Amino acid sequence: MITSRFSRAVSLAIEAHDGDFRKGTTIPYISHPLAVASIALEYGADEDQAIAALLHDAIEDGGEKYSHLIKEQFGDRVLYLVEGCTDGVPDSQGVKADWHERKRSYLIHLKEAHDDVLLISGADKLHNARSIVSDLKSVGQIVFERFSTKKDGTLWYYESLADVFDDRGVPMSQPIREAINEIIRLSR
Repeated sequence: MITSRFSRAVSLAIEAHDGDFRKGTTIPYISHPLAVASIALEYGADEDQAIAALLHDAIEDGGEKYSHLIKEQFGDRVLYLVEGCTDGVPDSQGVKADWHERKRSYLIHLKEAHDDVLLISGADKLHNARSIVSDLKSVGQIVFERFSTKKDGTLWYYESLADVFDDRGVPMSQPIREAINEIIRLSR
């Protein structure tokens, strides 16, 4: 099921996130795509989905050039899956559209997205939610300072995601809901 294509995708993900760190930490960003791929595989991802999970932030964080590289190296399906998980591409100055606008559009997109995209998006959001829980336990509510919309925007977005994943029957919707409930509990 997993071939050398997966190894090549790890290399491309490392390139796309070279020098990047998780928000407000010294954790290399590559840990996130690796975790997302792992979660996706745990929930039944095939190799294309696992590769897309590794590359799910490549276009969003690295720019449009990664669209061409992903298609060339991994094909149309992987590109489709990555694009389905992308909520905004930086412009030529590296600027993305307004956060609220991007998140509202992404939530609308997820309501109609293909199940293959939802598997990867769910793995991504589950890892993010678990990371927030861990950070809340270790550093407290200061964790929300890492996010441009602080506590209220972060809670709104993750609760909205949980609703969409519940409605769509995403395989990991229950663990996502549990993590978000824990975020809310720790945020009081």
